[in-house]
Amino acid sequence: MTSTQQRAALQSQIWKIANDVRGAVDGWDFKQYVLGTLFYRFISENFANYIEGGDDSIHYAALNDVVITPDIRDDAIKTKGYFIYPSQLFANVAASANTNESLNTDLAAIFASIEASASGYPSERDIKGLFADFDTTSNRLGNTVKDKNIRLAAVLKGVAELDFGDFDASHIDLFGDAYEFLISNYAANAGKSGGEFFTPQHVSKLIAQLAMHQQTSVNKIYDPACGSGSLLLQAKKHFDAHIIEDGFFGQEINHTTYNLARMNMFLHNINYDKFNIQLGDTLMDPHFAYDEPFDAIVSNPPYSVKWIGADDPTLINDERFAPAGVLAPKSKADFAFVLHALSYLSSKGRAAIVCFPGIFYRGGAEQKIRQYLVDNNYVETVISLAPNLFFGTTIAVNILVLSKHKTDTRTQLIDASGLFKKETNNNTLTDSHIEQIMGAFDSKADIEHFAKLVSVDTIAANDYNLSVSSYIEAKDNSEVVDIAQLNAELKTTVANIDRLRADIDAIVAQIEGEAA
Repeated sequence: MTSTQQRAALQSQIWKIANDVRGAVDGWDFKQYVLGTLFYRFISENFANYIEGGDDSIHYAALNDVVITPDIRDDAIKTKGYFIYPSQLFANVAASANTNESLNTDLAAIFASIEASASGYPSERDIKGLFADFDTTSNRLGNTVKDKNIRLAAVLKGVAELDFGDFDASHIDLFGDAYEFLISNYAANAGKSGGEFFTPQHVSKLIAQLAMHQQTSVNKIYDPACGSGSLLLQAKKHFDAHIIEDGFFGQEINHTTYNLARMNMFLHNINYDKFNIQLGDTLMDPHFAYDEPFDAIVSNPPYSVKWIGADDPTLINDERFAPAGVLAPKSKADFAFVLHALSYLSSKGRAAIVCFPGIFYRGGAEQKIRQYLVDNNYVETVISLAPNLFFGTTIAVNILVLSKHKTDTRTQLIDASGLFKKETNNNTLTDSHIEQIMGAFDSKADIEHFAKLVSVDTIAANDYNLSVSSYIEAKDNSEVVDIAQLNAELKTTVANIDRLRADIDAIVAQIEGEAA
C-alpha cells in the first residue's frame, strides 16, 4: 500500500469513528473527544517508545507502576515534559474499556495526573490544561454514567484499531495528518465557527513558502493568531526542522483552539522546549514583546473583527501602532494585526498575512496605514487568491507579504484569482499553482495579466490603493469570433435549409398526388 493509499484509508477510518460514535452529540462539539483520544494515544505511544529506547526486551505497557523510581520519573519529565505510568497508557485503558464501569472517571484522573506531572517543571505551562476540553463527565456524552462509558469506550476502541504502522517518522506524520484531516472536515461542516481557526493545508503551504523564501535559516517562526497551529506546522513540513533554530511561537485568544494548537505541536513531534503557544488577546495583551524580532511570521487573523481601537487613548503610543500615526478602525482590526506583525518582524525576515480584500482599497484610517506601509517600503507583494479556498467563507482573500529588507522600492501585485482546482465543497490550490505563484514572487518579473511591479508614485497617485485588480488587467477569456467565417457558415446553413424545404415540399406534393 502506498503512503497515499494508507493515508486515504486512515482518513476514511477516522471519519467513520467520528460519525459512528457521536450519535446525538453535535459533531463540532464531539470532535474534541475524537481529537483528544488521538492525542492520548499518540503521547502514550510516544512516551512508551522513549522509555523503551529501542530495547526490544523492554515492554513499558507490561510493567507494574511500582517499579517506576523517582529518578526515572524525574528524568522523563525533564526530557518529554510529562509522565505517564504504565497503567495509564492508552493501550492498557483501551483494552479494558468495554468492561470498565468507572471508565469516565478513570480517564479524568489519568488526564489530571499527566497534566500534574509537569507541575514545577519547565514544561508546566505547555502541559497544563491540555485535556481541558476532553470532559469525560460531560452530559454531552450521555445522561447516565453507563451512556458516557459506552461512547467513550467506542471512541477508544475505534482509535485503538487504527493502523499507524511502526513508530517512526511516517507514524508521526500519519497521526498529524489524521488530526488535521479531522479538524478540516469538521471545520468544513461547521461553517464559520469551525473554519475560523483552521487554514487549509494548501493555502498554509503557500504562506509558509512566502514567509521563508530564500532564508536558509530562521531564528524562529511566529503566528500572532495561530488558531490550531496549522500555519506554523506547514512551515515545519515544508522545511527541514533544523533551520528553524529556536522553534515555533504563537498566540491564540480562543481557549479550546489554544489547546488544539498545543496538542498539534506534540502530535507533530515538536517537543515542549521547541514551541511556545500562549493564550490571550494578541492586540491588547501580546505575549512575545521580549521574544521578537522574528525572522518568519505567518498569519491568518480573523477578518474585520471589532477591537477597542481609538477608545483606548494609550494605543496610539503603542510602539506597534504609533509609527503609522493612526489606529485601525474600531470595527475592523485587520490592519492592527498587520502592524503588530510588522513590529515583530526582524530586519531580514518576511511576514505573509492573509487579509480581507477591503483593507486594500478603503479610505480613512486604512488608507493612511497603507500609505505608511508603502512610503516606508514595507510592502513587498500583494497576492489576490481565488474565492472559496477557506472553510466557512467564499471570500476571495489576499495575501500581504511584508519585508524590511527590500532592495526595490516598487511593490509587486500578483493576480492568482484564476488559479484553483474545483473540489466538492471548496476550491484548492495545487502544487503547480503554488509553484506558479512562487515563481512570479521570486523573479519579480512583469507577467501579462498575472504579475506586475508598480512604483510608489503610481500607487500614491491612486490614493495608495493596493487592490490587485487596479493594476493588473484581467485576461479576456471570451471566445474570439471570426465574423466573416460565421457569415459564411450561416450562408451555407441557410442554403441547406432551403434545399431541405424544397425536398420536403416535393415529397409532400408527391404524396398528395398519389392520394388523389
